[in-house]
Amino acid sequence: MLVTAGGPRYGPLLEMDPAEVGLAVSDHIVLALDVARNAASRMRPGGTLLVMGGTGGRRIARGLGIISAATAALPPFIASLALELAPVRVNLIAAGFVDTPLSATLLGDGLDARRAELRDTLPIGRVVTPQDVAALAVHIMTNTALTGATYDIDGGQQLIH
Repeated sequence: MLVTAGGPRYGPLLEMDPAEVGLAVSDHIVLALDVARNAASRMRPGGTLLVMGGTGGRRIARGLGIISAATAALPPFIASLALELAPVRVNLIAAGFVDTPLSATLLGDGLDARRAELRDTLPIGRVVTPQDVAALAVHIMTNTALTGATYDIDGGQQLIH
């Protein structure tokens, strides 16, 4: 089972509406917990619950708002779920920038500049695509030795910032 719900909510913390903050946390943690609760009895031993998150919790910057805290909470949450749901396996994909329609919406006119910046600076020399993320997800779901872990997919972005 793959949980990909919720999108990033950016903005200065002091300007964020409390409901917006609640949604950011709910989209990332509460939703995954609800899915886990409802799926646990229906999943076969060795099955996989895979949650999509992000790398936003690894960098703190003005304007990122609650997204840093919401994504930083996911790795220990996933590890705890892995222990509680065993032998169902639980893992997290933490994605950096991925060239998707969501990224296009968030960046608007800045999308092409961001793509060029990443091509020039990332160690892989290109932008991470949805196909890259899908290949990682398939690997995590089919490798039965993986549980309780966070798998970054950012093209090496964390190495250059």
